[in-house]
Amino acid sequence: MLIEPKKIQADAEEMMQAAVMYLDDALAHIRAGKASVRILDAVKIDYYGSMTPLANVATLLTPDARTITIQPWEKKLLPDIERAIINSNIGLAPSNNGEVIRLSIPPLTEERRRDLAKQCKAEAENAKVSIRTARRDAIETLKKQIKEGLSEDNEKDAEAEVQKLHDKYIKQIDEVYAKKEKEIMTV
Repeated sequence: MLIEPKKIQADAEEMMQAAVMYLDDALAHIRAGKASVRILDAVKIDYYGSMTPLANVATLLTPDARTITIQPWEKKLLPDIERAIINSNIGLAPSNNGEVIRLSIPPLTEERRRDLAKQCKAEAENAKVSIRTARRDAIETLKKQIKEGLSEDNEKDAEAEVQKLHDKYIKQIDEVYAKKEKEIMTV
């Protein structure tokens, strides 16, 4: 069955966009030495029998570059939130004053900055692999379409378009990574 080259390109682009969005999300959870409520996205607490994201039961704020404040909507949740933060792997110690939980973000050491930059680079490489895989799959599908009646000229044109998409998204990944690396390495 003949599949339109535009459909194959659209599917490939969708996969490439997903890789960039995943990278963006993965990098947002890597602590860069300044306060961001996104590092708490993975923290969930037991709220009336179901595991609920912290942002759904409390107000999360960053009053300054080194502090995150968590103000639960119900005071009785303070110990649960504190326990959830301690049990999560974000590496921050909460301090509770009875009203608000504060998380102080310590400055990063040079060695830790380099480790985080390596972690970001690995995430970027994984995203690039996903993009290359999407390109390869699209080109293989296009080549199979020649047997189904697609002209070789149309196949070559579509292949060139897929390559352009590949280059565009690889460039986006490089930009996202460079921005995060700069954020991490800035003291």
